[in-house]
Amino acid sequence: MTSTPIHRWHAFSLLAVCAFMTVMDLTIVNTALPTIGRHLHFAESSLLWVVTAYGLAYGGFLLLGGRAADLLGRRRMIMIGLAVFTAASLGASLAGSEAVLIAMRVAQGLGAATFLPAALSTVRNMFTEGAERNKALGIWGALAALGATGGLVFGGLLTRYAGWQYIFLLNVPVGAVALLLMRRVVPESRIDTARRRYDPLGAVTVTAALVLFVYAVAQAPQVGWGATRTITELAIAVALLGAFLLIESRGEAPLIPMRIFRLRTLAGANAVGVLLGASFYSFIFIGTLYMQQVLGFSPLKAGFAWASAAITSMLFAGISQLLVTKGSAKLVLAFGMTVIGVGILWTAQAPVHAHFWENLFGPFLLVVGVGTAFAFIPVSIAALAGVHEQQAGLASGLIYTSQELGGALGIAIASSIATSHYKTLLRSGDTVHAALTGGFHSALWVSGAIALLAIPVTFLLIRKDEMATAVAATALRNPQPEPAR
Repeated sequence: MTSTPIHRWHAFSLLAVCAFMTVMDLTIVNTALPTIGRHLHFAESSLLWVVTAYGLAYGGFLLLGGRAADLLGRRRMIMIGLAVFTAASLGASLAGSEAVLIAMRVAQGLGAATFLPAALSTVRNMFTEGAERNKALGIWGALAALGATGGLVFGGLLTRYAGWQYIFLLNVPVGAVALLLMRRVVPESRIDTARRRYDPLGAVTVTAALVLFVYAVAQAPQVGWGATRTITELAIAVALLGAFLLIESRGEAPLIPMRIFRLRTLAGANAVGVLLGASFYSFIFIGTLYMQQVLGFSPLKAGFAWASAAITSMLFAGISQLLVTKGSAKLVLAFGMTVIGVGILWTAQAPVHAHFWENLFGPFLLVVGVGTAFAFIPVSIAALAGVHEQQAGLASGLIYTSQELGGALGIAIASSIATSHYKTLLRSGDTVHAALTGGFHSALWVSGAIALLAIPVTFLLIRKDEMATAVAATALRNPQPEPAR
């Protein structure tokens, strides 16, 4: 072991606080989006980039960040990633234009993609396998879930009482203090190897393909879906994605060895992960805009509306874990995606003059409270089914990448559909609120359909026997944790 138990837990606490901060930034901007749009004069079609710029950079470079941490030193990459994230947060808080804010969000995503895999690898390296490591990873996972929910609440609080700039400025003192302490309390570790092989070209091509795809979809309502520009941009995005697949299939040290997808359950889990991210994150994006732009919710009220449903997710997580362990994890995953799809489609029935408790709490409870608890746990287990121990890190990073990139694509598609339908309804004579509601409804119909598409994918690609083996292996690797002392 590299340090005494006290030092290990000191290091863990520091890393966990920083991880909480980076995860929170995935959602903290959602409740502030309308305010940011008004202050920086965002076009409605460009507002999605405040969210997707972070998700695309984070998801696109996550695996490269993990490789760099293993080869160059985990503490070194933790400090580099945290420094980039903190500096970009300061830049975002000072942004005076749409372009500067989006650029800073990209830099934040790159910093998080460098920091998070190195931090998690360090945690796994500091604690011996068994109850102590399980306790640490259990706390880490709980904080990550709390960060996503807390982001919606903190975003509302800070926007209401301080200003939207403070949702980014909050990271600066935390990051600065963490950087000062990091070298003292966090041990350095790396994989010793004679040859250091990376795959930056793979990371760049897949991220460029996704960015161009999102851009083309976001701009299509303005320039036209059949316009030469839109078709050209989509064609280039497809070509870049093809180049990425070629690089990965022929490279000496690819980020994603294509042979790993020969494991049918793993391939199915990542396909479901993309659909889960696309449906869930687009639901949060559209739902937040609906509450604020149509119902007139303040950022604070919108944040607490999401939190009321998210608390239920924590309660159902234990039930989901029990059913996954004692029953069929495959059926639990299919049930979770069904609930998410039904909840989103239920939300699409909300009227222009809706009331939260009468019209929204039920579907919000289903999607955020029940569906996520029954979907995220089994899909994470399925992503490791049949994977050798040497590839466990790759498989773990891959499912997170799938969810983040799916989220970015889902938000782009939902935003584009909402904008297109809103303009059509406005031209036909509807009021602004009625047109907005109709646009959001059309986007939610698509998001709900994406979630339901995961059900046949689950039954066709995920093998029940491989899932059962993965559940058993997870139980052996991660015995019931001891109570934290």
